[in-house]
Amino acid sequence: MINGRRSLINLCIIMATLFILMTSAVAAGLTPALSPQAEEAFSKIQNHAKVQQGLEFIKNDHANTMADQKTIVAIPAPPFKEKIRGEYYLKRLQELGLKDVKMDSEGNVYGIRPGTGNGPKLFVEAHLDTVFPEGTNTNPIEKEGKLYAPGIADDSRGLAALLSVIRAFNETGINTVGDITFCGTVGEEGLGDLRGMKAFFRDHNDIAASVNIDGTSVSRITYLATGSHRYEVNFKGPGGHSFGAFGLPSAIHAMGRSIAKIGDVETPKQPKTTFTVGVVNGGTSVNSIAADAQLLLDMRSNSQEELLKVEAVILPLFQQGVDEENARWESDKKVTVDIKLVGDRPAGSQSPDTMVVQAAWLATKAIGQEPQLTPASSTNANLPISIGVPAITIGGGGVDGRNHSPDEWFDPTNAYLGPQKAFVTILGLAGIDGVTAPLLTAK
Repeated sequence: MINGRRSLINLCIIMATLFILMTSAVAAGLTPALSPQAEEAFSKIQNHAKVQQGLEFIKNDHANTMADQKTIVAIPAPPFKEKIRGEYYLKRLQELGLKDVKMDSEGNVYGIRPGTGNGPKLFVEAHLDTVFPEGTNTNPIEKEGKLYAPGIADDSRGLAALLSVIRAFNETGINTVGDITFCGTVGEEGLGDLRGMKAFFRDHNDIAASVNIDGTSVSRITYLATGSHRYEVNFKGPGGHSFGAFGLPSAIHAMGRSIAKIGDVETPKQPKTTFTVGVVNGGTSVNSIAADAQLLLDMRSNSQEELLKVEAVILPLFQQGVDEENARWESDKKVTVDIKLVGDRPAGSQSPDTMVVQAAWLATKAIGQEPQLTPASSTNANLPISIGVPAITIGGGGVDGRNHSPDEWFDPTNAYLGPQKAFVTILGLAGIDGVTAPLLTAK
């Protein structure tokens, strides 16, 4: 019996070790199984004279792209107030000759570069919004070869890179088989809740794949989606003087009891599943029993199933905290709690062998860089992935740091590689008329 137990324990250790090794391999980046079709297409694309012309143009267009980036970042686009930047971007898309340029009801700005009319429809976007509140000074400052400004990289770089790609198409006159929709989306950051992507894909069910330009690294390819649920939780109580009304339940105390319970929740390490109470507010003064308190809760997972599991464990804890606070005091006046969902970013996965991943991988190699598949992340690609539309997020080029902080910076060294990668990725997916068939299948 003892030997049997030892064998079982050893087996469990071996399985756990294998699981850790497998997940470490995922974190380090896998290599997609490249299809002969994709490799043949990119061989032709790389050697095509107009493609080489386009790559050279993008490199020489670097100064224009940087000028765009500086102009864009200086136009504030705080959460839910992206309209002014959107109107500017709409004008730029019109000037570059895209068709049917418009701003939709959600605030997305997009236009179409038509293909031959019988190919797949590809969606290429960067997000208009920033995390910074209204009133933030976003004028860029150049110092020692770097640009400093809130939002200078995230995602002013993506928006500028997208414009350079369109200019390269105009310069070369390359005709694609598939239609390409170029878009500046709203609502990627914070409580924007991917509202721009949700609106676009609600209204367009014929998109074959989505390419999102966000971040800077030209090597990285994000193809897995970390989901999140965010809640605003409000506690309401009777309130009163801390001495004269002592004995009444406190909204803050009820919130504190709830938070303490949340802190003891255990989640799986794989798939990675997390939670945090990120913001708390409440009360009116040090000598008052709090009549109200609020918190913001964030829960994330690389698995939609695990996200729902941890949510099912945590949400009842708020009522438990309230019940304990009310039971502590002999009062007819009670604390109540209201729980409101304010963020729902779906998790999702897809094979690393999907054509959109293969295209980005081969495009990275085509510009002389080494590609890397990255662990799951939360980006605009979450939405299409979650509804079965192949999607990736790739970088716009350059190097960045201190994102989401007032001293965010961008180093433009070799930043042209970002739009070059996007350009070649698009050509592989949409196909070049008379040269290569699209790697995407029309919906």
